[in-house]
Amino acid sequence: MNTKRILKPVSVLLLITFLVAAVLVSGCAEKEEDDEALTELTFGYQPSTHQIAYLTAKEKGWWEEDLSPLGIEKFNDNLFPTGAPEMQSMLAGDLDVAYVGAAPVISALASGLDAKIVAASQIEGSDLVLRNEFPYEGPQDLKGLTLATFPPGTIQDTLLRNWLKENGVDPDNDVEILPMGPGDAMTAISAGQIDGAFLPHPAPTLIESEGDARSVVQSGDILANHACCVVAVSGKLIREHPEVVQQIVETHVRATNYNLENIDEAAQIFADDQDWDVELVRKSLADWDGAWVADPSMIVEPTLEYAKVQYNLGYINTELTEDDIFDLSFYEALDQ
Repeated sequence: MNTKRILKPVSVLLLITFLVAAVLVSGCAEKEEDDEALTELTFGYQPSTHQIAYLTAKEKGWWEEDLSPLGIEKFNDNLFPTGAPEMQSMLAGDLDVAYVGAAPVISALASGLDAKIVAASQIEGSDLVLRNEFPYEGPQDLKGLTLATFPPGTIQDTLLRNWLKENGVDPDNDVEILPMGPGDAMTAISAGQIDGAFLPHPAPTLIESEGDARSVVQSGDILANHACCVVAVSGKLIREHPEVVQQIVETHVRATNYNLENIDEAAQIFADDQDWDVELVRKSLADWDGAWVADPSMIVEPTLEYAKVQYNLGYINTELTEDDIFDLSFYEALDQ
């Protein structure tokens, strides 16, 4: 009896000590896991003046300056020819942040991508160029021609196909549409392998400069003030590190505003990154109908229109809503 009375409090004490130790160890493990959870970010972008904000923040060192206080120590980026492979990479979990067209985001979301658009990058800014031997007065003149544009589900493909249909041209039978990135399309049109191309700037300006083709339609004439490139962020990053996403949006806005006030420097930053002639880049920015913007509320309606078009084209099986596509809270939290 006495033995039991002596052992009982000792057993309780040991149990309490064990539980406290377990909690402490667990807490340390969670803290250590949290400390290691996010020290690296990977961005995706494309070789287009639509996305110079990313390059400006990179060139100026603003990504490091603004995000290193939040624990980010390493910054990676991957260059993609179009939005389709970029979204495939994001679906695979290889990208945290993507500068990409709004339409590829829709296609990827419908395929299970966990991400949201948190900011706009720009609107409009693509041209349809035709070789000089083909007359053009309207969409009907495109019948029988071979055109190149970005792959299915991208901004350019979505716009082109819908515009042709609206103007009585069957995009599947009246014209041949080949999926190409900007480099391949520029080479093909110069070689006479295709008759025209619908591409984002600065590619149309380079094609025109070589003298074989000219711009006949700007994308703003196809759909006024249409959404184009955006900043998309993984859902995991939004849920687990909202402070990082908030800073990404702030830095993006900072770079966008800087570019608007320093267009020649923005052109030089792009030319240096892509090894382009800076004068051609400056001419492109003078000729295009595009505009750099950051406020995502400006592009909600046209992006929802893309979702409707992609649903009607059979690219996606369900028509996505604003809540499926956007998280406006980070931009709305900025001190404007």
